[in-house]
Amino acid sequence: MSVAVLDDYQNVARGLADWSSLPAGSALTVFDRPLGDLDATAAALAPFDVLVVMRERTPFPAALIERLPNLKLLVTTGARNLSIDLHACAARGIPVSGTGMVGTPAAELTWGLILALAKRIPAEDRALREGRWQTGLTGGLAGKRLGLVGLGKLGTQVARVGQALGMEVAAWSPNLTDERAAAAGVTRLEKAALFATADVVSVHLVLGERTRGVVGAAEIAAMKPTALFVNTARAGLVDEAALVDALRHGRIGGAGIDVFATEPLPANSPWLDLPNTVLTPHLGYVTQENYAVFYRDALDDILAWRAGTPKRLLTAG
Repeated sequence: MSVAVLDDYQNVARGLADWSSLPAGSALTVFDRPLGDLDATAAALAPFDVLVVMRERTPFPAALIERLPNLKLLVTTGARNLSIDLHACAARGIPVSGTGMVGTPAAELTWGLILALAKRIPAEDRALREGRWQTGLTGGLAGKRLGLVGLGKLGTQVARVGQALGMEVAAWSPNLTDERAAAAGVTRLEKAALFATADVVSVHLVLGERTRGVVGAAEIAAMKPTALFVNTARAGLVDEAALVDALRHGRIGGAGIDVFATEPLPANSPWLDLPNTVLTPHLGYVTQENYAVFYRDALDDILAWRAGTPKRLLTAG
């Protein structure tokens, strides 16, 4: 059995699971960088029986799946992967298994970005190293409004920290009720009111057909000129061009962004020359604890499939 682990950017996969427990004669290959376009990816992956993919780093549309004649099992880290065409896999009889994950890293990173922006941590760190001292005023958060776009598990975690810091927390999502918001100690607002009044807006929705582009040009234009915008969810939730334009022309105070329409960011990305941003390379799930669960469960999925009892199966909706 030939197994490939994709997109192991940190070269940690081999050390986070006991791959020696694969059946005798198995071969493990680890790819530590993106494979390229569709043709290059198909050529590289065609020999393998089993593929372990890291979240949504390498898309698996039908056009790729049909060019992988040996593929018998696809494992994705996490419990969902919108970049895999599950219908195409089902048509080929290829099971797709997921893994568990730790539920807190994205909320932690959200607060890292908020604090980095409000307290000017990256800018002051750079200035200090260049010999300059206290180059600007930082912003306080107590008494300010935190606006959450989404109040599920992650949004609620972010809300609790905001409340602990003395912030007033408001939220909106397509299905949020007054009762659900009140249970979290949060005020439900209509979307327009949230964007117009929040001092910090943070996005925590699942990307889907109903939520794609849910933060559009109108919402960004409604924000205060001092407001901060944070996205650790998915790039497709936000009109990226409108956000970049607002930042470039100083129409909002700044942004902390962990997710991008094109990943990894190309060298000519417009994000890279925006001064009022803190950017991270999709680190929301990239923790030691999460990766340990990912690769442990991925190996378990392979062994279960090999034994004829595949587990953690993802099915097309």
